[in-house]
Amino acid sequence: MASALSHGVVALGIGACFYGPGVPKRVWVAGMFCSMIPDFDVIGFRFGIHYGDFWGHRGLTHSLLFAALLASTVMFVGFRRVAPGLTRLPMWVYFFLATASHGFLDAMTDGGLGVAFFSPFDNHRYFLPWTPIRVSPIGVGRFFTDRGLAVLQSELLWIWAPAALLALSAWLIRRRVAPST
Repeated sequence: MASALSHGVVALGIGACFYGPGVPKRVWVAGMFCSMIPDFDVIGFRFGIHYGDFWGHRGLTHSLLFAALLASTVMFVGFRRVAPGLTRLPMWVYFFLATASHGFLDAMTDGGLGVAFFSPFDNHRYFLPWTPIRVSPIGVGRFFTDRGLAVLQSELLWIWAPAALLALSAWLIRRRVAPST
C-alpha cells in the first residue's frame, strides 16, 4: 500500500481539477478522508481476517463499488445541500475518484496481494502492469525505519510529483480559460 499521507496528497491533486471559487475547505478534507478510508480494512487483522479474504486488506474497501458507495454516503451525510462553487455531480465524481485512487495507487506498489477492484462480484486481486511504488509497511511504527524512508522517497517521485503536476496543470488551464477582467 502507499502511505496514508500520500493518499491524501493524491486527493488534493485530484481536487485541483474540481476547484472553484468559494468551495468550502471541508470538501477537500472529505476528499482526503475518502482517499484514506479504504485502509481501515487493516483492522481485520486483529479479528483474524486474512489478507486475501473478502473483508481482508485490499479487498472490498479497495473496490470500485466501495468508492461509489463511499462517495454517495459522503454526499448524503456531509453535503445534503450543494456546496458553493461545486455542483452535486462534480462533487460526487471528486469523492469517487479520491476513493478509487487508493486502489489504483496500491495496485502500483511492488508488494502485497493486489487489489480486488471488482469486489464483491469478483475477489480476484490485480496489480497494474507498472508497479514503481515501494509498498509501505503496515503500521506507523514500521514506517519510521530505513524501509519507511525508501518508501517515502519512492512516493515523492511516483505520487507527490505527479499530484503536484496535476494540480499545477489544472491551475494553469483554469487561469487560461478564466474570463479576463
